[in-house]
Amino acid sequence: MQNTHQSPSPVIRSLKEADNEPLAALIRAVFREFNIDRPGTVYTDPTTDKLYQLFQTPGSAYLVAQEGDELIGGCGLYPTEGLPDGCAELVKFYLAPASRGQGVGFQLLQKTLVLAKQLGYRQLYLESFPELAKAVRLYEKAGFKHIPHALGNSGHFACTIWMVKDLA
Repeated sequence: MQNTHQSPSPVIRSLKEADNEPLAALIRAVFREFNIDRPGTVYTDPTTDKLYQLFQTPGSAYLVAQEGDELIGGCGLYPTEGLPDGCAELVKFYLAPASRGQGVGFQLLQKTLVLAKQLGYRQLYLESFPELAKAVRLYEKAGFKHIPHALGNSGHFACTIWMVKDLA
């Protein structure tokens, strides 16, 4: 007899203050995993330890994926200084290794795109790294297009991939 029971889908919800520590730990673990734990990234950004507070900024939003008691991912959008009018940055999109390839990232991304439209954004911008090739492929499938230079003032000068998506 075959076991057809699947684990329940993760809950996707808004960020809570209690998520600060586990989310910062997850983000830094991903940076170490891909060997991108260097200055000029979210890894050394002091706001990474206080994401709940950061995402109280008007025009921002952050969603987390939770399975049981475990935080397994997150994705947000932020009105980064210096971006064109109507544009926000897709930020801090990370998944625990065991949760990748199961559609959780796609769900987080789609819900974040819906939030961006609800908040009135017409375009999203993101920054990434070649080391995160699977994430970059997900962005491409979602309609993000490569651009030749950074936009706005994220402070993450080490990033070498920049992309935008129109939210028509």
